[in-house]
Amino acid sequence: MTPTMIKKCKATGSVAFVGAGPGDPDLLTLRAVQLLAAADLVVRDPGVPDEVLTHCRAEAEVVDGAHGEDGQPLAQAARTKLMIDAARSGKQVVRLIAGDPGSYAGSSQSWTDEVTACARAGVTFEIIPGVSPVTAVPTYAGIPLAAGAQREIRVVNAAEPDVDWAAHGATEATLVLVGAVPVIDQIARELIAAGRRPATPVALTRAGTTTEQKTLVSTLDRVAVDVKAAKFEGPAVTVVGDVVAQRDVMSWFETKPLFGWKVLVPRTKEQAKALSDQLRSYGAVPFEVPTISVEPPRTPQQMERAIKGLVTGRYEWVAFTSVNAVKAVREKFEEYGLDARAFAGIKVAAVGEQTAAALRAFGVKPDLVPSGEQSARGLLEDWPPYDPVFDPIDRVFLPRADIATETLVAGLIELGWEVDDVTAYRTVRAAPPPAETREAIKTGKFDAVLFTSSSTVRNLVGIAGKPHATTVIACIGPQTAKTAEEHGLRVDVMAPEPSVAQLAAALAEFGAARRLAAIEAGEPVYRPSERRPTARRRAK
Repeated sequence: MTPTMIKKCKATGSVAFVGAGPGDPDLLTLRAVQLLAAADLVVRDPGVPDEVLTHCRAEAEVVDGAHGEDGQPLAQAARTKLMIDAARSGKQVVRLIAGDPGSYAGSSQSWTDEVTACARAGVTFEIIPGVSPVTAVPTYAGIPLAAGAQREIRVVNAAEPDVDWAAHGATEATLVLVGAVPVIDQIARELIAAGRRPATPVALTRAGTTTEQKTLVSTLDRVAVDVKAAKFEGPAVTVVGDVVAQRDVMSWFETKPLFGWKVLVPRTKEQAKALSDQLRSYGAVPFEVPTISVEPPRTPQQMERAIKGLVTGRYEWVAFTSVNAVKAVREKFEEYGLDARAFAGIKVAAVGEQTAAALRAFGVKPDLVPSGEQSARGLLEDWPPYDPVFDPIDRVFLPRADIATETLVAGLIELGWEVDDVTAYRTVRAAPPPAETREAIKTGKFDAVLFTSSSTVRNLVGIAGKPHATTVIACIGPQTAKTAEEHGLRVDVMAPEPSVAQLAAALAEFGAARRLAAIEAGEPVYRPSERRPTARRRAK
């Protein structure tokens, strides 16, 4: 290839019009995730949730499709030019469209004009469908559209002019309406006038597939009154037909034990990921607030000697009691040009599954993880005593925090082992969260807070103040509960075993029992943040 030919060869970009789905970021298609991961420029609709962008590279440029850099409205022509210019310069562009381009695309009904412009400009493009709100939202509301005897389904955009409601009223077809809330009174009257039974069930669902989802169930003859009384606002997906009755049995999303609960998790994002994922599975909205900051030890010599000893065969065991300890050792390894092979011939213990997972990510398979309680006590129960016949070396390397308890050290010594107790990292109180977060904590905007240690209690109260009286307090164990009570908090939930997974499960059981009690009493199901007692709750 000649230099001239090389000069003429130019990277070609493209534009992908990608349906982002109805709101739940877990409903993205695999192709959508692939395109986002490779995108240089992402132009998104306002209705696309921020969580969708977690699939993008850190270097990707993200543009609000409705506004320019100056905050002014971004005209369609300007938006289209931006995408075409980027593609011509060799960039991979993703146009994120709320909903599904092929059926209902939320606020981006003009996306077809953008596709036409790309075609005219000779820019390569593709169109990726998304999960459609007109099917997903009713399903999340417990209304499977094709579950009843009536198989005909009509999707109607109520915002369109001259909708023939008489024709829709003259049939028993299930109606799925978008844009119906502002004109629901007129729609109901015209459907009844055309022959629909006044008692025909109606369900309106807003913020569908998200933890803000709310569904109002009524009938054609009462829906206008009920919408007004509930101050129900759109946008929403409305279903008219007998299939709405299926909701009594099939409601699965809004009935999750912690549905819509805003749960404060006083841990860093790295520490909180598994816990936050578990909370989301129960319908909660986790909000992570770090209460500690992890910093290197004041003097590195102790860690340096321990790493050298690890390489030269000083230790029979290495015991990791936290993910942070794994991270600290891994960083030292990288500093010295070492990798997981340095652990060859050394037994490795992990205090629990999260720490074990961090070791596996490092390339180290732990030899010992507690079979019972995931704690220092649980680790000691499974730890073998030193045997001079079978153990050529009697020493254990224990990298841990500067404020760790002596439980594990004392227990290992009692089992006959020598212990190099090394400060691998320091834990210091984190900086206070933003003012709006502190205000939310103090005024009861959070439904629950999970305390995973006594230090998280002390640090959260220190940097953000006490949680409000209505906030449910959940603690990982008796010592953490005692600390919470010492700070004037009443403990509502305690994990049956000291693990974060058991703590989240215990909170879910509490939420489920609370919900059942309200239903059995014939009362509405409220989140803790939706009620305000007259007096502040005190610890017993």
